[in-house]
Amino acid sequence: MTGRTVLITGGAGFIGSRLAADLAADGDDVVLLDVLHPQVHAGGWPALPADITAIPFDVTVPTMWDAVLRSVRPDVVVHLAAETGTGQSLTEASRHTRVNVVGTSELLDGLHRAGHVPDRFVLASSRAVYGEGEWATPDGTRFAAAARDVRQLDRAEWDPSAPGDAGGGPAHPLAHAAATTQPRPSNVYAATKLAQEHVLHAWASAHGTPLSVLRLQNVYGPGQSLTNPYTGIVSLFGRLAREHRSIPVYEDGHITRDFVFVDDVVRALSAATRSTTEGTSTVDIGSGAPMTLLDLAALVAAQAGAPAPQVTGQYRLGDVRAAFADVSAAADALGYVPQVDPEHGIALLLAWMATQDAPTQDVPAQPQPLRVA
Repeated sequence: MTGRTVLITGGAGFIGSRLAADLAADGDDVVLLDVLHPQVHAGGWPALPADITAIPFDVTVPTMWDAVLRSVRPDVVVHLAAETGTGQSLTEASRHTRVNVVGTSELLDGLHRAGHVPDRFVLASSRAVYGEGEWATPDGTRFAAAARDVRQLDRAEWDPSAPGDAGGGPAHPLAHAAATTQPRPSNVYAATKLAQEHVLHAWASAHGTPLSVLRLQNVYGPGQSLTNPYTGIVSLFGRLAREHRSIPVYEDGHITRDFVFVDDVVRALSAATRSTTEGTSTVDIGSGAPMTLLDLAALVAAQAGAPAPQVTGQYRLGDVRAAFADVSAAADALGYVPQVDPEHGIALLLAWMATQDAPTQDVPAQPQPLRVA
């Protein structure tokens, strides 16, 4: 029994609810806060162990923080609450900024008014902060790729362009590594996640509180929303495949991602709550095995007995071409070793989806806005 009090914002999510159960099983007193936005939580709170406290909560409202922090004095705060839609953030920038940035600052102001400083913060950040990340040409020239704009995408020039003095042939993407890859957000959501990191780092450093930042790659698994078109490409592909529809794949099919199973992410977050590192530690959490969207779609289709996927040439503004993690720093800092490979993880997801009521609304395989090159 650890006897800690752990406060988890965004606790109704499929990551937060699993983390809560894991921590409660180890003897922690766990308090969950979540606004229960219908876009994500149409069914309300998920099933939770009886000893977990769950509170409907808006992180942007100061009086709610005052009410909770009068009675809850968290040893650890795990900050998961965030608006997450990459494409949606370009059309609802205020909503994303209000929740992700202002919500984080209201948390800190609430702690100040309550006269309480936690022993540790854990922030679930995102691989999106890297933007297009770092690439290299065959001759070894490394460069920070610029964001792809609408003119480039309209010409179906999918890969970022190397600088004019870089040569040796087509460039290839490099793994994200917090120690070496410079963040360069290419959409509003990414910018707000990086702002979360900066705001928490500044406050935690001033108060001498350790902060663990985990930059998550594409998380998937049972419990992820089947109706929210702005998150969960694996579950959206799974839904189409289970309906025996051909999965449409954007660009030329070679968008690259790192799909990490939710249980691996929970293990990393749980380890971060128990970390003994001082200061701010930032690590990348993924499977360590990049996969193209076409390969993902083919794997999902094969397991579901669906038709082969189709490459559409469509694209979504704000998407990056490639994103995958170097998990070696997480292994050193947290003992993190991903345990669920995509083939097994997708099988678990599809088996869970078979137990759920089929959603009635028509959710696109990938969200608007999109264009055709």
